[in-house]
Amino acid sequence: MYKNRKASVLRMTELAILTAIVVLLQCFGGFLKLNVLGAEANFVLIPIAIGAILLGPLAGAWLGFIDGVIVLLFGITGAVPFTNLLFLAHPLLTTLICIVKTTAAGLVAGLVYRALAKWNEHLSVFLASVLVPIVNTGLFILGSFTVLDSLELMAGSQNVLVFLFTVIIGINFFLEFGLNLILAPAIERIIFLIRKQLHGKK
Repeated sequence: MYKNRKASVLRMTELAILTAIVVLLQCFGGFLKLNVLGAEANFVLIPIAIGAILLGPLAGAWLGFIDGVIVLLFGITGAVPFTNLLFLAHPLLTTLICIVKTTAAGLVAGLVYRALAKWNEHLSVFLASVLVPIVNTGLFILGSFTVLDSLELMAGSQNVLVFLFTVIIGINFFLEFGLNLILAPAIERIIFLIRKQLHGKK
């Protein structure tokens, strides 16, 4: 019983730390501008992936939910003009898009890791890591089709799909995908060290 309680406290501590990292990255440095490429890479997806792998699907979903709420709040307050415009036109749909996409990304990553980890630990870490940006961007694209009228106004004379994939998404997805893919071995190492230090096992 003591071991179970200790394990529960450790998991709560890990989740609290990752939650704080998500909040800090999203509020004070979630986007790192790469001037050479003229794009922004969202580093906040990394702790979501780590949480999903280390603590499971529900933890990944929680971290994604927190990220989505912060993005939504930024949109409501006008800190993110694009999200603000969408929210003013479609408050409910924009709320769902912001929250569901990252929540689902963390959930799916955790489920995939849990399903494959017993067969191949390395492959499961890589897949879970890259699934976070894939699901996040994929659901954003699907959600965008529910607010096409607002996107058409923003696009002006430009084709709305071209506007969506070039101006709004641009190469951000590829940067985020590559970032998570490249850092997957580091993520796995972090997870190994955390488990070794706190749980005494891999």
